[in-house]
Order: sequence, then structure tokens, then C-alpha cells
Amino acid sequence: MAEAVPVRCPACQRENGYAAPVYPCACGSPITPPLDLAAPPLPLTHRTWTDSWVTVRCTACGRESEWPHPEVGCASCGTVVLIPVHAPEPPRAAAGPRGAAGAGEDVRPGGGGTRGPAPGPAAPGQPGLGHGPAGLGHGPGPVPGTPVSRPPFRPVTIRTARDAVATAALYLRWLGFQDVRQPDGPPIPSAAVDLRAPGVVAQVDPSTAPAGLRAVECVWLNGLTASATSVYFSLAGYTSDARARADDLGIPLFVMDLTGMPQPVNDPADALVGTGP
Repeated sequence: MAEAVPVRCPACQRENGYAAPVYPCACGSPITPPLDLAAPPLPLTHRTWTDSWVTVRCTACGRESEWPHPEVGCASCGTVVLIPVHAPEPPRAAAGPRGAAGAGEDVRPGGGGTRGPAPGPAAPGQPGLGHGPAGLGHGPGPVPGTPVSRPPFRPVTIRTARDAVATAALYLRWLGFQDVRQPDGPPIPSAAVDLRAPGVVAQVDPSTAPAGLRAVECVWLNGLTASATSVYFSLAGYTSDARARADDLGIPLFVMDLTGMPQPVNDPADALVGTGP
């Protein structure tokens, strides 16, 4: 953690100590959001995905990445304030075969900047975005039921519900499921989204509430109807009842953090990661 600095609450004028967290850049160097203490902190009255993130540039490698926006809760009145952060300076032009846009970086239109390494063309057995409907998980891949030697999964930072669905689709493709599809239209942040592929029915829950028993049973019934494996992805985790029921039904459960890396949380999920479909 960085050294604590005083932040004055705009509601009650009390000073609260705040130490900016230190995050690991992809290059291994520590980075800290550059706080703008000359600007007044802003009360947080309505939380949105956009306000929850801030772009920080690594001073070692120059990579821009998204990290949680610094905020602090007042110990006196309970007001939560966002601490302003200096915006990164425009990147310098870089010479190289990829040009000045930055080799190996993924600048997604409408996404507010760099999101880390660009996926690029997928090698055999490697996850790729493909070119099918919704751009999720199409192209050649490993044959289901055969041993799979996978490269490391390449996560995509999750800032919106759409990012969560895209990450789950890429992960299913990485596991070995082909032709992953999702319904047309943008996902609703508070609603789970179906993902389907031959042999799998998945639910992606991008809400901030843990997935409950009914959600797990619903995806199990959907998989039973389709004679497919049922899989659940959640951003906020699961209730204890949901986890127990998933273990009984053999449903793989995954939780996704905001860096975009799904993690198995029960034995069926571990088995799916180990052996594939």
C-alpha cells in the first residue's frame, strides 16, 4: 500500500486517511493510481460500471490498464467519495512492426481505451474471438472427449455486463466447446444471459448479487432438456444453498473477478477444467 493521504469528506468536512492500493502490471511492475489531491473528492450517489474504473499507465512498460477507481468511506457520516485521479498522458509514438498504436495491445472501439493483450489470430487449440454470430468462440478447436493441452487462458478485463458474457464465451471456447452462441441484443446488467454450444448450456450472471438456489436449478433443467452439460458463471459468487445444490447435481460453478479470469469453485468445475467436455 502507498502512504496514506488525508481526504476531506464533502458532506461533513471530516478528514479520512486513504492509502492507494498497489496493483500488479502485466509486466510485473507495481502500479498505483495517481491521485489528484488538488481536485475535490466527489460523493458517490449512484454506482455505475464506468465510474468504478480508472485508466492507469505503468511507468515501467507504458501499458495502460483498468483498475478500480479509488474511493473512501467517511468514518463519521458514512458518505462514500470518489478520489480524483490524474489522467494518463497521451502515449508516445512507438516504432516497430505493429506501428505507433502499441504492439500487442487491444484497443476496443467504444470501450474507453486499452484492455491488455490483443487476442489476434487464434492458434490451433487456442481461444479466439472467431467470426460467427456475436463474435464468440467460432473456428476450429479440440475434438470433445480427447485430451487437451491448453495454453494459458487470456482474460479480458470486465467493465460491463457485455464483457462478462464475452469472457464466459471465450472461456467455454478455451475449455473445448465449439460454436458458442448468445442471444441477440445487449445483455441486461441485472439478468443472467444464456450461452449455448453443442454439448453445453451456460448461464452468465453479471449482477452484483450472489447466484441463488433457483438460478442453479434453472440452468440444470435447461441442460437436462438439451441433453447438455450445465455450467454457471457468476461475478458475485453463490449462496451456500446454491453451491450445495450444484454439488449434488454435478453442475460446474465458476466465479469471475473483474480482471476477467474465471475460477472454478466446486469439484465439477475442477473436473471440467481438467478433462474438458
